[in-house]
Amino acid sequence: MVYASLFCLFTFVFISNATPLLYDGRVPFNLTNDDLNSSIGPFLTGVKGSEDATHYTTLLGNLELPTPLWDAGTLPTEQVISVSIDNTSIFTPGSGGPQFGFRRTDLIAAVDGDSKDLDPLIESGTTVFHFSIKEDETRPLNFTHEYQIVFIEPNDGSHVFGIQLGSPFTNPTGKLPAENAYSFKVLDHALNVLFSTPFTPNSWHNFAIQVDWDQRTLAVLYSQDGSTLKQVTGIVPNLSAVAGVNGQGDFHIAVLKLPLVNPLDSPSNQGDVVHFGIQEGTDEALLYSGVFVEDTTDGISLGNDLLGSVNLDTAHARTKRSRQCHETFHQYREVGSTETYVSQ
Repeated sequence: MVYASLFCLFTFVFISNATPLLYDGRVPFNLTNDDLNSSIGPFLTGVKGSEDATHYTTLLGNLELPTPLWDAGTLPTEQVISVSIDNTSIFTPGSGGPQFGFRRTDLIAAVDGDSKDLDPLIESGTTVFHFSIKEDETRPLNFTHEYQIVFIEPNDGSHVFGIQLGSPFTNPTGKLPAENAYSFKVLDHALNVLFSTPFTPNSWHNFAIQVDWDQRTLAVLYSQDGSTLKQVTGIVPNLSAVAGVNGQGDFHIAVLKLPLVNPLDSPSNQGDVVHFGIQEGTDEALLYSGVFVEDTTDGISLGNDLLGSVNLDTAHARTKRSRQCHETFHQYREVGSTETYVSQ
């Protein structure tokens, strides 16, 4: 649950000019399947299983309306993108062997296949990461598992912030599904839960995560459907994150499903969630829209053509330790194109 009572501190200063847009991942209607398969456009599509990218990532065109937060009362200017996994969603990085423990499909923010030049642009000063998430009713998640769905991953494999769904991985496996399995959990670098809210069906869940890269702080804004974004935390220290260029990393929009512990595996393999564990191999998906990154020079985009200047007071925000931070610590380590997993 959330421990923050900050709405009285949220001050709007409505201004007419647009805040600087650093990256736009709102999928245009002219993006094609060939573009996705070639990583042309706003996403790198290489973190997936053995099939083409379009086996796992689907452009929905006019079949699904995106979040109304950015196109209220007008025709949509973006299309929804579906990110899915199935039993073929086994990623093979540059070394370390296939990740048999995971089922994953990741879209990485990029400009025509280039994420490394984009990362310093969107990860300096104070920037805000926007994204909206909706349930795919035809391909539901299995909430007995942990899902890591939105995160920034530096080369040390940690996450500057992360959005989690499902039951946090534990070894040994605890009660399933976990009490908070059906809720979004916004995590800081140290895996504290900054904000939690139910993953209700038939709604777009809109998030904005403000990252101050110099002071190493986070703040969270949230709304549903066409409602204007509201502050739900104060400015929260994120001091375990690495400062400077070593703390920068790729911005992922994903469905990354962790396994359950297999009691038949050896004790050492039970802790290696990348390569071992139980997966059902079911077809599962999430819908994404409203993905972009902005600078805060002129405020934060709140939706419905409104910008706001936000007073975020740390004195009124409290956090709760994430369960998996007590019981297990997951860390990815990525060196170039090589991605391995360390369990501590």
